Amino acid sequence: MSGAGSAGVVAPQLARFEVPLVLDCGQTLPAWQLVYETYGTLNAARDNAILICHALSGHHHVAGVRADNPKDVGWWDNMVGPGKAVDTRRFFVIGVNNLGGCHGSTGPSSTNPATGRPWGASFPFVTVDDWVRAQAHLADHLGIECFAAVMGGSLGAMQALQWTISFPERVRHALVIAAAPRLSTQNIGFNEVARQAIVTDPDFHGGDFYAHGVIPRRGLRLARMLGHITYLSDDAMHEKFGRELVGGEHRFSLDVDFEIESYLRYQGDKFSERFDANTYLIMTKALDYFDPATRYGAGKLSRALEGARASFLVVSFTSDWRFSPARSREIVKALLDNRLPASYAEVDAPQGHDAFLMEHPDYQRTVAAYLARVAGERA
Repeated sequence: MSGAGSAGVVAPQLARFEVPLVLDCGQTLPAWQLVYETYGTLNAARDNAILICHALSGHHHVAGVRADNPKDVGWWDNMVGPGKAVDTRRFFVIGVNNLGGCHGSTGPSSTNPATGRPWGASFPFVTVDDWVRAQAHLADHLGIECFAAVMGGSLGAMQALQWTISFPERVRHALVIAAAPRLSTQNIGFNEVARQAIVTDPDFHGGDFYAHGVIPRRGLRLARMLGHITYLSDDAMHEKFGRELVGGEHRFSLDVDFEIESYLRYQGDKFSERFDANTYLIMTKALDYFDPATRYGAGKLSRALEGARASFLVVSFTSDWRFSPARSREIVKALLDNRLPASYAEVDAPQGHDAFLMEHPDYQRTVAAYLARVAGERA
């Protein structure tokens, strides 16, 4: 956006909690921690905070660059910063690594205080609701009683939606981007194939691979390769790679022939170096389990949102076949059933599900206009 700048050099912060956290699975974490970053300044009234929730493989580093690695740019840097859609001159923005993550928050690779060894496969399963409760503790830690907005894309959007259900009095606006009210059967199937790639890797060792000094690299590579195929649209993949050959001619081997094969292998290799396999498993399960309407019966999302008080911006993308616009419209209908203020934008973008991470003028302008109105509420 015109006049937009970087959030600058940022450093992670750590919040430790000694209060027990009771999880939906029935287990309790007696003590735990969350890693987070902040951008902008919390005002005197403490009413200008925006919480950004990350998607499946995201983390707390949302914007700016890391002091220890100037090339490490935040995953939503095109959205967050001074003069950008989420304007850090107006808002105090918080990015958090969820419980169960592998970027500093308590998760499977953390030390289990009961054993002195990594939690590994014994780390409890977590849900979107668990994440929201943990984030509420972080808000308390920061002295924030009510967020101006909670926002995210994909799995992050599910958290934003859950915030309006779990803590309706603590969020004024929710930006729900590239989301679904629950996963389709097909999406659960994709997640299961990815999980099976990991758990059947000989180096997985039942989830306790840390003790063996190995990583289930092959499984993680395959999981990420599958994920990338589903995150992109067919048109986007064709435009970017077509049927281009790496060496200009067929090799007649099982080695890389096509550019798309090279790209997927590169993404898989990179992912296997930076992401924990156990974290991937429990986060995909959190995706599968998310369904706020479940206690009310099928198709009862309207009932689940009866207590919500927030205003909403719901955004979908025309080429997103994994979380299609029809799924966003289900959310909008449930909001309108409850006469909640809801704006809806269906952005014509070719990139598929990953469009929520991309630079797109209409998308950025929509978010900027909505948040300008949010900022104006406090003027």
